[in-house]
Amino acid sequence: MFKNEAVAKGSPFRSGALKTESDVVEVVFEWVHWYDSDRLHSSHAHRTPEEFEHIYYDESSSSLPEAAAHNTAA
Repeated sequence: MFKNEAVAKGSPFRSGALKTESDVVEVVFEWVHWYDSDRLHSSHAHRTPEEFEHIYYDESSSSLPEAAAHNTAA
């Protein structure tokens, strides 16, 4: 998946030929950031992983009893 999305010719993560190691490193970092933060995921109701994580923690912290919520926040 990585090779098809990040390194292949025509990839949106590439702005030209990969001539040096630093060119490859830049593409890898851009792809990893997109994959971890910005991609929509079908098993997350087409939300980004960051959105899904925020919703998950908001829901799990709001379901705690009042005393436990105060202990967690502190």
